[in-house]
Amino acid sequence: MAKKKEEQVVYVDSKGKRLDGRKTDELRPIKITAGVIPRADGSAYLEWGQNKVFAAVYGPRECLPKHTASPYKSVIKFEYRMATFSVPDRKNPKPGRREVEISKVCGEALEKAIFVEKFPNTAIDITVEIIDSNAGSRIAALTAASVALADAGIPMRDMVCGTSVGKAGGKIIVDLDKNEEDAPDAVDIPVAMLPNSKEIVLLQLDGILSRKEWDEAYKLAEAAAAKVYEIQKEALKAKYAISKEDEVAPVKGVEG
Repeated sequence: MAKKKEEQVVYVDSKGKRLDGRKTDELRPIKITAGVIPRADGSAYLEWGQNKVFAAVYGPRECLPKHTASPYKSVIKFEYRMATFSVPDRKNPKPGRREVEISKVCGEALEKAIFVEKFPNTAIDITVEIIDSNAGSRIAALTAASVALADAGIPMRDMVCGTSVGKAGGKIIVDLDKNEEDAPDAVDIPVAMLPNSKEIVLLQLDGILSRKEWDEAYKLAEAAAAKVYEIQKEALKAKYAISKEDEVAPVKGVEG
């Protein structure tokens, strides 16, 4: 008997809809809350699709060990960690090569945004914990960390924001989920930038794209980053928003 052919997965249908119902240029739902960790100088909680991320910032403070300090700038120490229960198969609690690599590139990306030269001989410690992961966690970590830095009041040129773009089923799409990352022809490109100057602070490529495909992907990334930036700003505004119940009633003048 002839073997049955495996059904080919259609990642983008004839109506431009993806497996989860999104359009090719549509982000997964994003929710950010600033100031969620009382003992941190700044913090944020982010949900991006299935991704759930906590970010905490401490500093600027004394750089330890002291031989790692720089007399010219603050040292950015970024720590990216995934909880053991953040993926379907229990993760080894020991930091792996991927976590070390993401910690390095994210720290370098944020250093471009922070006025590190204003705080010589200090360290700014940024800790990000991924408690649920489903594709795009490094950009989610950067997005949350940027809000936490702003929440800490650390001077910055701009916040860092971005998304992943790439290809699945021959179509250029934004914000790939796990199913799309596992496509046979998958291409995944995490992109992070300073939105006002458009300076790219993180760009990695896993796969192959033509120049035309890259041009299309970058336009999607730029537009998506602008949307993420607005969500970041709204999260910071929400922390300091005063409800009508909290407003102090105006003092009426005393009649003579």
